[in-house]
Amino acid sequence: MVDPKEINSLIKLLDDPDREIYEHIHDKILSYGGEVIEYLESAWEQAFDPIQQERIANLVHEIQFRIVKDELKLWYHGGAFDLLQGALIINKYQYPDLDEQKVINQIEAIKRDIWLQMIYDASPSEQIKLINHIFYNIHGFSGNTTNHQDPQNSYLSQVLETKKGNQISLAIIYSIIAQKLDIPVYGVNLPQHFILAYVDETMETEFEGGVLFYINAFNKGFIFGRRDVDMFLKQLNLKAEKQFYEPCSNADIVRRILRNLISAYENLGSADKVAELNELLEILTN
Repeated sequence: MVDPKEINSLIKLLDDPDREIYEHIHDKILSYGGEVIEYLESAWEQAFDPIQQERIANLVHEIQFRIVKDELKLWYHGGAFDLLQGALIINKYQYPDLDEQKVINQIEAIKRDIWLQMIYDASPSEQIKLINHIFYNIHGFSGNTTNHQDPQNSYLSQVLETKKGNQISLAIIYSIIAQKLDIPVYGVNLPQHFILAYVDETMETEFEGGVLFYINAFNKGFIFGRRDVDMFLKQLNLKAEKQFYEPCSNADIVRRILRNLISAYENLGSADKVAELNELLEILTN
């Protein structure tokens, strides 16, 4: 438990002109972690001094960024089993006060609408056609083609609100819903694109890894085959490597979100955000 009197006394000293004293106070407050954020935010509202306001705002961001880094480390070193959790951690980088339950409820609502109409002995392609109908036609999701580089396209909370996203965010929501319905749809880390694969290891398929067909979540769930992937790689002058055809790990998907965000913020000239997102990416490469 933090002592409110001690915290408030320390916050008042944040405008000290002596750099050494300021840094000591800064480090002391930082050591308390997330518990002090509410005190800092309250002090920021009451502060009139611009230096103190700026220092409080920076401290809040530092603490919140530390929390995101710690959560990402825990998720990754714990096996990265829950894709939604990994995506939500990245979401909290930009939206630290994210209501995770709201996002979970939004995804559950779409899943429920599909489940009510799902015929489980239907063919895999029929199952996907039903998901496509509910996801794109009823709920209105689509690829953001007009503002593709917008970083908001990579944050699930924003994509669920606006119903517009990029290849990776739409594919994440689509695959999470499919897996909640016990339909084996997983992400495939294709260069310059991100697609989904319907995997059935119990069936004889022409593909390795039990892939029956591929799905383009960015293009209204369009179903296509291995030859289309071959052609795409040929256009990029890339060799047909196994990793471009088979499902990737959850950690690979979260790395891809981070790389998309780094590219988006580089475009906007946000050097600080690029540096911080590279720090997050580094966590997933150790």
